[in-house]
Amino acid sequence: MQPDPISAGTLAHYEARAADFWEGTRGHDVSQNIDALLRHTPGRPPWRILDLGCGPGRDLATFKALGHEPVGLDGSEAFVAMARAHSGCEVWQQDFLALQLPAHRFHGMFANASLFHVPRRDLPRVLRELHAALQPAGALFTSNPRGDNQEGWTGGRYGVFHDLAAWRGFLQEAGFVELEHYYRPPGLPREQQPWLASVWRAA
Repeated sequence: MQPDPISAGTLAHYEARAADFWEGTRGHDVSQNIDALLRHTPGRPPWRILDLGCGPGRDLATFKALGHEPVGLDGSEAFVAMARAHSGCEVWQQDFLALQLPAHRFHGMFANASLFHVPRRDLPRVLRELHAALQPAGALFTSNPRGDNQEGWTGGRYGVFHDLAAWRGFLQEAGFVELEHYYRPPGLPREQQPWLASVWRAA
């Protein structure tokens, strides 16, 4: 099967900038997002967590250090190699538009700055596939750059900039129930909070 041109273009952008991406993001504090997922993950730890779009492995290493059983997933060959080296975790190389996930495997999923790369046409299917890979009542965390539902290429990457209402519609259609949402970075006026974060339960 030929790779989707949208995925291929976006992944090529990351492949060419993998080392710079690691240096530019390795110090980012996303503890608020990690705490949000873990707060809503069902059952008792340690939890099996899928880091969807794990990049070079920063958050995989955090989940592992917290005592959980994380698995990474990324479409970039360079990121997969870096994530394995930085975290020591199992990491799968898969395109978001051609996922092959085991059924009911994960207690939680962490999609930090990743699902906005999925075109609107494919998002319902991708979300249903994530739902099927979660255990009953499993938790999904998402964080996306927000906007007015514009879609297209920006700086070599494809993205969809959802508003809250549109994002809710996609998640609810896929069988998720909203648990909470917030805007980031914390403590700033809304116009200075470009990120929409949300946590969902697999109903």
